[in-house]
Amino acid sequence: MRRTVRVRMAAALLAAGLCAFGTHGMLAQGPAPVPLPPKSIHSTDDPLLKPFVFRSIGPANMGGRVDDIAVVESNPSIIYIGFATGGVWKSTNNGTTWTPIFDEQPVTSIGDIAIAPSDPNVVYVGTGEPNNRQSSSFGGGVFKSVDGGKTFECVGLKETQTIARIVVHPKDPNVAYVAAPGHLFGPNKERGLYKTTDGGRSWTNTKFIDEDTGFTDVAMDAANPNILYAASYQRRRVPWGFNGGGPGSGLWKTTDAGRTWTKLTGNGLPGNPGLGRIGLDVARS
Repeated sequence: MRRTVRVRMAAALLAAGLCAFGTHGMLAQGPAPVPLPPKSIHSTDDPLLKPFVFRSIGPANMGGRVDDIAVVESNPSIIYIGFATGGVWKSTNNGTTWTPIFDEQPVTSIGDIAIAPSDPNVVYVGTGEPNNRQSSSFGGGVFKSVDGGKTFECVGLKETQTIARIVVHPKDPNVAYVAAPGHLFGPNKERGLYKTTDGGRSWTNTKFIDEDTGFTDVAMDAANPNILYAASYQRRRVPWGFNGGGPGSGLWKTTDAGRTWTKLTGNGLPGNPGLGRIGLDVARS
């Protein structure tokens, strides 16, 4: 009985409060709530991982989607970030502060960033985000820096419009591969798996499938730079919808540094038209 009375009294007080809010437009404000301590974004029972908490390290202004992060392995305090619409930013102090380094260039949409393992001053930037959104911005090809991002030079592939991945040879910074999905809203020939051996002065399309199929990823074997894996992706966006996947999509492998490519098939891989966008990586072990 007492519990029923208390519930009714609580309901009456709540109704009175709502009535007061409706009459006066606002309720009296109490003391500000005490902020809760930050929580980890992941849940784990591992006692070693429980204390870890992720925090934002910037850049703080709006730059759009983050499309890529590249770190100098010999000096992890040097970090590059590429934004879908916000250019390239660099930190030299482990993310404490950031500097925009791509503002002088004609495009701000970034697809990928690659640092030459043998010379961290050589940085390749592929422009044009490779995502399939109706709001994705076009790029202007591949840009290259030889002074750690102080200056950049366009080194071609402008008509690809989008670049998904760049990998650089571990010992020769002039050798690089580019996975280009190509135009999002229509067919074009300037898509495929490109290679340069002269630092971007010239490019060879080592694997072209068709005008509707480009490449979304390429990964190099750490033990043998002549072995690479690549992912092709057939896509087309129109104003009223999107079609991703098709017979052009697939996995490819080369053992001769891109001179020839073999399509990978076998048990465990979905068959077409089930293949869509594929991401790749190779274990260093």
